[in-house]
Amino acid sequence: MDDVWRLATDPDHLPRWWPATQRVEAVLASGWTSVFTTPRGRAVRADYQVAATEPPTCVRWRQELAGTPFARVFSRVEYELRLTGTPGGTQVTLQIDQKPRGWARLGPLQLRRAAARRLDDALGALAGLLEDSA
Repeated sequence: MDDVWRLATDPDHLPRWWPATQRVEAVLASGWTSVFTTPRGRAVRADYQVAATEPPTCVRWRQELAGTPFARVFSRVEYELRLTGTPGGTQVTLQIDQKPRGWARLGPLQLRRAAARRLDDALGALAGLLEDSA
């Protein structure tokens, strides 16, 4: 479980498993900046702050929205990664808590689908990394 915790909670590893993340910058214990690439190839920066951590089982981080284009769409975006020891290894659970604002409140189904796809892609990539290192 410790190996999973180290990989999954180190922002420097995010480009290896978090969807569309090209690189991370300004990594501190309290947060980091992720640089994403949009489907059209444009780079977008997103700042994250660690909201809570309970090593080695749970970490929550939130996207800093104020003053960003994301603030037009969301009033809150928070992620939780939870690890549970199992007889066969470690179960990884990812959740997102997002609160849409403005016009985005009219499309909650599309937002949930996109979020679920992003979390599924992240879990799949993380599982692949862990299998490769085993």
